Amino acid sequence: MKITIIHGQSHQGSTCHTARLLATKLNGEVSEFFLPKDFGDFCLGCNACFTYSETNCPHFEKLSPITQAMDDADVILLASPVYVYHATGSMKAFLDHYGWRWMVHRPEERMFSKQAVCISTAAGRGMKSTNQDMADSLFFWGVGRIYRFGFAVMETSWERVSADKKQRIEKKLSLLASKIEKNQGHVKPSLKTKAFFALMRQLHKRGWSKADVDYWKKKGWEGKKRPWNS
Repeated sequence: MKITIIHGQSHQGSTCHTARLLATKLNGEVSEFFLPKDFGDFCLGCNACFTYSETNCPHFEKLSPITQAMDDADVILLASPVYVYHATGSMKAFLDHYGWRWMVHRPEERMFSKQAVCISTAAGRGMKSTNQDMADSLFFWGVGRIYRFGFAVMETSWERVSADKKQRIEKKLSLLASKIEKNQGHVKPSLKTKAFFALMRQLHKRGWSKADVDYWKKKGWEGKKRPWNS
């Protein structure tokens, strides 16, 4: 099993340790990236990725190693601590660069058979909205199965998190890891994802963006082919 972790911060705090603990329980080959250290550029809003190709993005080459790691992964972990009830600015800037991969544009077919986990921790609250920030992109990418894990550690450093809380985190992660392992190799997108894909299919059949229409035609998705059956 290949696992790619995208950390929404460069320090190794509670969220980082939680994500790594889950990866350890999955016992796979892990690739890690820390934002903004490994990628910190903001989307310029130039629309080149939508209008022409993602390769026209001025940050395409710099982002490519992370893109490739996610494409190769069986499981993607998006991990962000709660910053003012939302994901970090670095995580948001990262996800902004993948608008072209939303189902309304040019989704990557391998995403439909992947599993992904949104992970967040906080000294107080805000895990639900933070995980939602990340889950939105995962859904619109077409990821087959999405899990959410949020935990209020009630501390600003992992070292000060109580032994009881760490034990509870580990127990919950063990259950989550079991679900992921059980579903590995059998992932199909939800009915909601399939319905949204069908809606986008009709949109592209009527014409939208030339780059998108050409992509869907090349994939055969305007006909009977579907990405989750590839």
